[in-house]
Parts: sequence; C-alpha cells; structure tokens
Amino acid sequence: MRTSSLLAACGVALLGSGAAFALDAAPRPQPLTPTIKYGSVREALRNGMRDYNAGDKQGAALALEYAAGQGHTLALWKLGRMYADGDGVQHDDLKAFEYFSKLADQNADESPDSPNAPVVSSAFVALGTYFLDGIQGSYVSANPRRAVEMFNYAATYFSDSNAQYNLARLYLEGTGVDKNSRLAARWFNLAAEKGHHASQAVLGHLLMTGNGVPRQRAKGLMWLTLARESVEPGKDQWIGKLYDDAFAASGDSDRKLALDLLEQYIQARR
Repeated sequence: MRTSSLLAACGVALLGSGAAFALDAAPRPQPLTPTIKYGSVREALRNGMRDYNAGDKQGAALALEYAAGQGHTLALWKLGRMYADGDGVQHDDLKAFEYFSKLADQNADESPDSPNAPVVSSAFVALGTYFLDGIQGSYVSANPRRAVEMFNYAATYFSDSNAQYNLARLYLEGTGVDKNSRLAARWFNLAAEKGHHASQAVLGHLLMTGNGVPRQRAKGLMWLTLARESVEPGKDQWIGKLYDDAFAASGDSDRKLALDLLEQYIQARR
C-alpha cells in the first residue's frame, strides 16, 4: 500500500467514543515560544542542528520547531526523537507521537531509495511502538492491530530491519495477529541478513530449539555467534546468555558446522 490510502487504512482509534481519525487528524504539537523567524527552512534546520551539536538543545528545539512547522522531514523526525527520549526537552510521548504522525502522513509515499526514507521509515516504527501500549492519559489507546499495520508498512515498503524485527516479535507472540512462528522466523531472517543483531539472536534461538520451526542447530549457533559478536560490551546481555546456552547444548559436529557456515556467510558479503 504505497499511496495516501495508507492513512485511511491506519485510522487511529481515539477517545472513549471509539471515533476513528486518520493520523493527520491528531492534534498537532503546539509551537514552542517564542517562535524565532528565519530566512528559510534550510537556515532554521542548519541552526537547529548546529545548536544541538553545540549542546544548546533548547535553542535547537526552537529552530527545529520553525522548520517542522514548514513540514521539513528531518526537523519533524529530530523533534520527535528529542521528545521521545527527553533529549534536551521535557519527555513527552504525546508530542513525539504527533511529530512522527505528521511525518508519516506527509511522506508515506516517499521512495524507499530517497535520502529521507530512513527517517520516514523510523517514524512508522516509532508509531507502531506507541500503538502497542498506547500513551497513558492521552487519546492514543493501545491498539496492537494498528501497531502491526505500522510495522508491516515499514517492513515491506521500506524494508526496515527494525520494523521487520518488531513485526516478527508480534507474530511470534500472537500480538495483534494470529501467532505464526514460521512467518516470524521469515521476518527475523530478513532483518538478520541486514545485520540486525537482535533478529540474529532470536532467529538463532528459534533454530536451536526448533520452537515452531524446523530445528537447525548449526545454523542457529551461527546466527547467535554473529549476534554476540555485534553486541557492544555491557549491552544486550540476553544475547550472550542465549549464545552460551546454545553453545553448551551443541555437539562438536554442530560447532564445527556452525563455524563453516559463519565463514561462508562472511565470505559471501565481502
């Protein structure tokens, strides 16, 4: 679904009345005050990123607000991330949701090959994440089916590895969709091939255990090895635990075959 019909398909369930609105019907973020005037959107964006990198994140937010008000894609995305993370501004998931919504509304048909595609795709992923649990005290209710739609669009149209991972998790858990371990494994595999280490780890675990998919111990250990090597020290310790368990459960022949598969995988990507 590549056209603006996406917006109709992804209507947001709002308020207790159950009224449905398209994403672009959501209340828009209120401008920060005072609003600074710039000669152009490009100037505002340039100043915003300069201030952000210099540590003046309040000044950055003001400049980015001006560019976002003109619909600039990168400014909308950056403000969404700042409010989502509480990065230099007060943490506000609703504001983040609204910036990401505007970005997704305006750019759903962006070419997957365009320079803006990564930020547009990540906006759909962020919206999917918000729809999973909703935003407490706001009109954004938990709606797993909407989350599936957001992840599916980013996973298929933009081939976004984070979206593919999140979609795979929903199929694995049966959240918002019928549980389907084989389909989950396919989505994990697509993301794993792109170097998404969490997908590599979960796929490896599924193949090691044969949980809903044919068991392939050596291949599972290969994916877990790749995932473990990609993790930054001290982070994602669950991946190291999965690897240790898989290695301990593997025989010598599986370990040798896993190393052979790993070498083939690396050689094929050089």
